[in-house]
Amino acid sequence: MSIKTLQGDLVVEGARFGLVVSRFNGFIVESLQSGAIDCLLRHGAGESDIEVIKVPGAHEIPLVARRMAESGRFDAIIALGAVIRGATPHFDYVAGECARGVAAVGRESGVPVAFGVLTVDTIEQAVERAGTKAGNKGADAALTAIEMVNLLRQLG
Repeated sequence: MSIKTLQGDLVVEGARFGLVVSRFNGFIVESLQSGAIDCLLRHGAGESDIEVIKVPGAHEIPLVARRMAESGRFDAIIALGAVIRGATPHFDYVAGECARGVAAVGRESGVPVAFGVLTVDTIEQAVERAGTKAGNKGADAALTAIEMVNLLRQLG
């Protein structure tokens, strides 16, 4: 007996990627954006296949991601931002709504939306995940987007 298994590969051709990028905590998010773009280019995307759209903060990412998905211009969307816990409950609302909203866009539109929004307790944790000892979560989100584009192409 042979079980058929499908999975997306990590080389992409002819796919368009939209990055929705938060300006808030820009010193962290710029590294995530650079990591995502570098990853896309190294795995076969061309510069003309990538579009970056900036939003004020993580709370605005889902609305813009939805518009991007509805536009038909993108095969995948990569959401990038950084929400760092503070002394108030603001973190919980922003991080939770962003995550729920991004997931809903992917489910409802059929366009993959890779979640590269850091939700961390400290600035040090954010720095670690934006290109130092914990890798670059922007690049990780780009790999997810590439794999999902290729997998959905196989599924038809």
